Amino acid sequence: MTAYPKTQALMSRGCDFLGTEYAILCGAMSWVSERHLVSAISNAGGFGVIACGAMTPELLDREIAGTKELTQKPFGVNLITMHPQLFELIEVCGKHRVGHVVLAGGIPPKGSVEGIKGHGAKVVVFAPTLALAKKLLRSGGDALVIEGMEAGGHIGPVATSVLAQEFLPALKEEHLVFVAGGIGRGEAIAGYLEMGAVGAQLGTRFACASESIAHPNFKKAFFRANARDAVASVQLDPRLPVIPVRALKNKGTEEFTAKQREVGLLLDQGSVDMGEAQLRIEHFWAGALRRAVIDGDVENGSLMAGQSVGMVTKEEPVAEIIAALMRESEDALSRR
Repeated sequence: MTAYPKTQALMSRGCDFLGTEYAILCGAMSWVSERHLVSAISNAGGFGVIACGAMTPELLDREIAGTKELTQKPFGVNLITMHPQLFELIEVCGKHRVGHVVLAGGIPPKGSVEGIKGHGAKVVVFAPTLALAKKLLRSGGDALVIEGMEAGGHIGPVATSVLAQEFLPALKEEHLVFVAGGIGRGEAIAGYLEMGAVGAQLGTRFACASESIAHPNFKKAFFRANARDAVASVQLDPRLPVIPVRALKNKGTEEFTAKQREVGLLLDQGSVDMGEAQLRIEHFWAGALRRAVIDGDVENGSLMAGQSVGMVTKEEPVAEIIAALMRESEDALSRR
């Protein structure tokens, strides 16, 4: 591994926490962040994270085992807090001695953080507000990811640059904070490290890596796209609080609007409750994402992408992506 002294000095707390050479996490992308990409990122000195998404405990069990066959380095697992089998998934992570579990998609249910820590793993949490961040860190979160609305997939309403200015001064002394959302180059990582972040999380930048199993059509759509093509979905029904999702605009984006109408109607009729309604939306995304990533249906599938998609112009090996990010960061810090 090449040394990048200035960047690694600022990343040292993040690297110690993750057990890695570089404090660069891969955002969990359903269907994309699986054993091949995850192991490649960990082997290149970063930190790969398996996207559990809508997986069953049996599928997650196989995915972790498969990843362990491809890397000896640390990697994590991202679990969605609203998954109906969350506690079984936590047990699967415990059985495999997974060192880090990332909890995404809402406030962790009672007992989940304790369950993860009971297996000796570290807990990484997301929070859209500073008050919630402090609460989650007090309640057992070992590190925090702040993710701005420039990110791909499920997003909050505030930009990364604003979140960083609000969260980092308040938390950087006592807590470990990683910054995510719209990061495509090392200069941006350098800036956030100087503000007190301990590392960065990137998803879109890795989606089209050579080791990513995403369909060639999916990758080509990314190469053609620019920042303004990655749009956030619109919430139709105020009773159905759909977390907006950022993806490249296509027919699938329109289908999601129709899906919300359909689920809203079922709510009106009382044939589903709120929890079931949200799960149906979640399953819609899982299916639409699979159509794009695995089957290559870029018209009807979901092309989840962050606004940094314009910086993804070609297929490159993970090791080269990480080396470029670290080199750009180091050059930026050396010029200051």
